[in-house]
Amino acid sequence: MKGLILLQWKPNRTIHLSLHDQIYNWISARIQQGEWTIGTKLPSQRKLSEMLEVNRSTVIQVLDELKANGIVESKLGGGTYVSNNSWNRLLNHEQPNWHKHIHASIHEPNFHTIQLINEHEQDPSMIRLGTGELSPDLLPTALLEHSLQTISLHARDIGYSEPKGSKKLRVALSEYLQKRGIHASPESILIVSGALQALQLISLGILEQRSNVFQEPPSYLNSIHPFQSAGMRVISVSIEQQLKKTLKALKGKKQSLFYTVPTLNNPTGRILSIEERRALLEICTSLHIPIIEDDVYHELAFEDAPPSLKSMDQSGQVLYIGSVSKTLSPGLRIGWVVAPEPVINRLADIKMQTDYGSSAFSQQIVTHWLTSSLYESHVGRLRQQLQKRAAFVETILTKDFGQIAAWEKPKGGFYIWLRFNEPIVHKALFQQLIKQKVLINPGYIYDPKDFHHIRLSYAYATLEELKEGLHILVKAINGVLDKN
Repeated sequence: MKGLILLQWKPNRTIHLSLHDQIYNWISARIQQGEWTIGTKLPSQRKLSEMLEVNRSTVIQVLDELKANGIVESKLGGGTYVSNNSWNRLLNHEQPNWHKHIHASIHEPNFHTIQLINEHEQDPSMIRLGTGELSPDLLPTALLEHSLQTISLHARDIGYSEPKGSKKLRVALSEYLQKRGIHASPESILIVSGALQALQLISLGILEQRSNVFQEPPSYLNSIHPFQSAGMRVISVSIEQQLKKTLKALKGKKQSLFYTVPTLNNPTGRILSIEERRALLEICTSLHIPIIEDDVYHELAFEDAPPSLKSMDQSGQVLYIGSVSKTLSPGLRIGWVVAPEPVINRLADIKMQTDYGSSAFSQQIVTHWLTSSLYESHVGRLRQQLQKRAAFVETILTKDFGQIAAWEKPKGGFYIWLRFNEPIVHKALFQQLIKQKVLINPGYIYDPKDFHHIRLSYAYATLEELKEGLHILVKAINGVLDKN
């Protein structure tokens, strides 16, 4: 048994810290620094109160808290001792509880499946059958490199840009969008770091908490959480049946938005008809529900798509999002929002608070490509290459998947929305395929109740990888079906 402790320290009554906290911290420090080792006996409550010149009740409260935290303990026969686990408990007590901080944070964690997708996409040996980006072979790497050599930069060009982004780029975009019937002055355009940042800024800048965000199921929004993490209610509604009645009933008196990808929907690849677009715009206008038109795939349609919703918008109803991530390079991180000026000013203010502007170099490159023939020539070639890839994959699907799945002929973009006859696309299949070095995007990440679909991309993997990956996929599917 260790000897009794002799105390010379006394709490300071002239500082802001309470006597209780001073005594607790002092005892904890003596233990943590090894001055009072395991098994050391503390003076009695009465003795401590006399030596520290405080009320006995203060000492009792301190000792009770130390016991509750496992730092000291009472033993049979009387007395209070430094406990066996005191040092570890003190260490844990001193360190921030990061798990508690993480779980209490505002931003929701993504689905575990998506976290696994993000992790395994970094593995070069993985065959990526669902990736939403272009193959390195389809990126205009040599032309981009040449652009860097031909662009002349001034000091102002590579500093912080204006809050709304490079004026040159916004002017170029204004002229480019005009070709599609979208009338947007440079002041009503905001440059963002990709379409996802546009959604994040909108969620923070123009909606109150518990607002409604309507979407068509299945939806890309379910695989990310910009609105959910900002406290919004994301609600899936079909645009095909009694949309006006449904929206009116669900909206109530709350602020609302309608999110749509009308051209080459992600993940289905669907293109809304001109009649569906007009009806959606008319219904949302009558109910005062702004529309977010995510139009990042429209340039990749194999045939001319109907006009954008924004081109039909006469009252500033539509917030329009575009990007070069799906056409030129995801690494440039350049997208844009077109909206009424007050909205753009608000979103620009928030963007400046978060990242102080998108990359100046990337903005210069995109400006150069838009103001020359480079961009439109490249997109034309890219469409042709994607169409060949889509035909290649469809040939394999017809041969190997025709009896077990169905799909629509792709109309452009990256994806085939492959539907299996049986609900077999569960997480177990996803993980089984990972072990076989094949990565898929299962339907349940876009609609939690969907176990029939896979978002199959023909845009990323090489033709040889697509062939091998689909062979592994059909073999795994048939193995599951044989067990059922």
